[in-house]
Amino acid sequence: MIGINGAIEKAYGVLETGDPLPYTDALELAELDGEDVMDLVSLANKVRNRYASFSDGSGYHTCSIINAKSGVCAENCRFCAQSLHNDADVEQYSLLERGDILLAAGEVYREGIRRFGIVTSGYGYRSVSPEFLRIIETIDTLHQEYPDMQVCASLGMLGEETAAMLARHDVAHYNINVQVAPGRYGELIADSHRVEDRIETIRLLCKYGIPVCCGGILGVGETMQDRVDFIYSLQDLDIAVIPLNVLVPIEGTPLESAETPMVAEVLKTFAICRLAHPQKVIKFAAGRETVMKDFQGLLMLAGANGFLTGGYLTTRGRDVGDDRRFMRQLAGFSGGSGR
Repeated sequence: MIGINGAIEKAYGVLETGDPLPYTDALELAELDGEDVMDLVSLANKVRNRYASFSDGSGYHTCSIINAKSGVCAENCRFCAQSLHNDADVEQYSLLERGDILLAAGEVYREGIRRFGIVTSGYGYRSVSPEFLRIIETIDTLHQEYPDMQVCASLGMLGEETAAMLARHDVAHYNINVQVAPGRYGELIADSHRVEDRIETIRLLCKYGIPVCCGGILGVGETMQDRVDFIYSLQDLDIAVIPLNVLVPIEGTPLESAETPMVAEVLKTFAICRLAHPQKVIKFAAGRETVMKDFQGLLMLAGANGFLTGGYLTTRGRDVGDDRRFMRQLAGFSGGSGR
């Protein structure tokens, strides 16, 4: 271990045991800079290879989503183009017809994607409504048309009845992000609702056995300690998949002029997240190709084992075929799991 920073040397215990990195050690790693960051990235990739690889040959958890209901959202999330409180130029439409959603699912299915998520704007569905029942019917049809497709959902806040119904209709994962360290949610994200509303939904999903996809967004004004606090807040919530987004500043939102986080900070965040959650899926979502650009491959090697492919909600994504080729290139860095 000669030449290795002491904080990184301590963190090698994660590789040996598979136990999550202690919070205090993560705070030390958050202070790293220069070439030490690359040593941290190397360790995170080794931990990913040993404890969080996939046996399907790709090595990565991939999924695609559809923006099934766009805009006209009464919440005031500062980063979001779909909020009525913001002035972004975004297409607005009510819930798509079932056939349109099936068509989109078929397109990614033919590209080999087997996880497809239905995403709607708005606060959510605390109780069963005619619109919620339409979503349930679409989920059922997707299961019928594509039996080996995992159908996922991101529909905002839920109540007891709606969470139970999603479980009965075999939703594979449900996405609801806490976005930042919970203590800073009202300041950095939104104050039209509480982060506790999101956490309550997460606990309901866990109660009914639906695996939860819950992550956050980098670049909204948080510090590195805030990022560490966010990462460790997920340990108490029994999260299955952790999507990490890098802010894509959108004109007409309060964060339109936000500065892009430095690549080294994003690298440290991904690597610390892997060490804090050795066996979880950590998925690189928005900002991978549009903001991080030349560095997306390096960032995927900082502990991530999944990514969102195709389009996002209101910003462009990356062609699924291009991402399949991207996965083949990344595979050259997998498999070596020794210290």
